[in-house]
Amino acid sequence: MQHRPRKRFGQHFLHDPAVIEHIIAAVAPQAGERLVEIGPGEGALTFPLLARGARLTVIELDRELAERLQKSPAAADALTVIQGDALKLDLAGLAEPGERLRLVGNLPYNVSTPLLFRFIEQAGVIRDMHFMLQREVVKRMAAAPGSKSYGRLTVMLAASCRVEALFDIGPGAFRPPPKVWSSVVRLEPWREPPFAIDDPARFREVVRRAFGQRRKTLRNALSGLVSEAGIRAAGCDPGARAETLPPDAFARLAAQSP
Repeated sequence: MQHRPRKRFGQHFLHDPAVIEHIIAAVAPQAGERLVEIGPGEGALTFPLLARGARLTVIELDRELAERLQKSPAAADALTVIQGDALKLDLAGLAEPGERLRLVGNLPYNVSTPLLFRFIEQAGVIRDMHFMLQREVVKRMAAAPGSKSYGRLTVMLAASCRVEALFDIGPGAFRPPPKVWSSVVRLEPWREPPFAIDDPARFREVVRRAFGQRRKTLRNALSGLVSEAGIRAAGCDPGARAETLPPDAFARLAAQSP
């Protein structure tokens, strides 16, 4: 029996076999490899991943779906089901010593950005991530400086991961069909960061403030946080707006004294 999607969980269940196969091919799981799936739902990706020989830990907020997955004959010993909120997930607690996890999932649109920020905070134990997200979110993730989509999410991800938009998925691939298109994106945490960040908390605050009001210049947006002289010392124009700066410029700004 089909599970009735619940709006409060932002549930849209993937059902298109061709799309599912395309995603599995992009993930390319190896036999015996351990993956962590966020929001498995009815198991559209879960069971094909298990069929490829992967060992899978899934995090499902919906108690009914979690119980259904746990009881599935296909689960056997290769599936571990955790009923809980992925926003509270401690990935380090799931990883074996020295292990770097592979994450997959169809992230709920209503919490996709908080989930991404949660995962990049734990990038040190992640090998890669393959997620389905709203297409507009993926455009923001992979945007270039100066584009309308470029913003806080772009910069924060650039500091932690290589971002690659893979392919789009139409609404009809889901039940119920969402009102927007989706995209699949691959994120690979950097082994060697592209630029140094001395104080991650200050970097986050500089980025947050810089993009807080997009029409403000750096001079105004960062007032009290980075002086005009500091902005110039970072190689930036105080009259410029945040969306014109490459990601590494925010690290240089954060390195300046207030």
